[in-house]
Amino acid sequence: MRKAAFHNLGCKVNSYETEAMQQLLEEAGYRIVPFGEEADVCIINTCSVTNVADKKSRQMLHRAKKQNPDAVVVAAGCYAQAAGEALFEDSAVDLVIGNNKKKDLPAILERYFADRSQNREIADISGEREYERLHISRAAEHTRAFMKVQDGCNQFCSYCIIPYTRGRVRSRMLSEAVREAGELAAAGYKEIVLTGIHLSSYGTDLHACGKGEEPADLLSLVTRLDEIPGIERIRLGSLEPRIITREFAGALACLRTVCPHFHLSLQSGCGATLKRMNRHYTPEEYRERCGILREAFENPAITTDVIAGFPGETEEEFRETMAFVEEIGFYEMHVFKYSKRAGTRAAGMEGQVPEPVKAQRSNELLALGGRLSGAYRRSFLGREEEVLLEEETALNGKAYMAGHTRQYVKAAVPYREGLKNQTVRGTFSHFLDGETLFLEENGGR
Repeated sequence: MRKAAFHNLGCKVNSYETEAMQQLLEEAGYRIVPFGEEADVCIINTCSVTNVADKKSRQMLHRAKKQNPDAVVVAAGCYAQAAGEALFEDSAVDLVIGNNKKKDLPAILERYFADRSQNREIADISGEREYERLHISRAAEHTRAFMKVQDGCNQFCSYCIIPYTRGRVRSRMLSEAVREAGELAAAGYKEIVLTGIHLSSYGTDLHACGKGEEPADLLSLVTRLDEIPGIERIRLGSLEPRIITREFAGALACLRTVCPHFHLSLQSGCGATLKRMNRHYTPEEYRERCGILREAFENPAITTDVIAGFPGETEEEFRETMAFVEEIGFYEMHVFKYSKRAGTRAAGMEGQVPEPVKAQRSNELLALGGRLSGAYRRSFLGREEEVLLEEETALNGKAYMAGHTRQYVKAAVPYREGLKNQTVRGTFSHFLDGETLFLEENGGR
């Protein structure tokens, strides 16, 4: 029996695809071992979102070959798609598998073991129109399962390489997504997190190409998943602001499972900077969409991404972003220093911001994000909420079961047997540490 080890880099979509590839190899008779142990095959699911991600991908490929010199080292995913000839010449890499080829991993490996000259499996991703049919029946986490329903992006933001490594929008058939969610629910998963490269575009290609067996968009998908017995929560991945209309938010608010936790990508609170980024909304539109969510849901968690030091960002423009972020009052922010990415329009823009300035702006955003996050968590003190318990943890020398509210606020109750994957209700009385709230239980369900 051949042994295979995996290492994942990058986003939740990559995590899903790594789990799917693991299950494909298990079905093909491979034994999955931890990365770093002796293996016949080492698969690195790479990332290429920034130059730093490229570097980490290369480092992990070389680390895999150093740890297992006789193993077949496989570069899969976005960096494999983007790097092209450079990877074919890398002595640490035996086999290169691009996006939309991961589903064929067992067959590709068998061909490679039979004839080691066939080491390139990369499609012209820009021409791909079919969704890659990857599937999972279980997830690495025990209570929450990430489920990929969409791939590709048509937005072409000026800083982003993803449309070139993932291709155009491709959506999973609604019936296939419903079937997988049902299997995950039957396996005991109570929370499904929908993921995609550009989740808001789900279904647009099905209409355009006539591939859907029925009309499909993100709302119709969530509505169907809401009907599945056993699923208690549906959490949405990153959304574009313009999908948030009163009709969309109102319909979501009527569903029993939808979590009031929304990640709306911002990137900048300055209109001029958003224009240079080729983002398709204004700060005013973004503010309006946050207001719509707060009308439809009580105290929703709104999270976002912000880029510090985008080319041409002046001090005045940065201050606009700081003021906008404070006004919106995000629960959490992912802050990134702008990183030049070869092959993108932004890499050639004038006004590249010096590294020390980017670092200073990033630090200011992080500090502001920390204050806003603390304020949002404190708003739960004295409130009654439900928590889905996920894992045992030690806090202040005592054992607890920790989990998250529907808003994804971390909370804990005193440890006792049988609580994992159970939902409990109660009132938040105090903090156990900087981010974990203590729940005084009222009972469970």
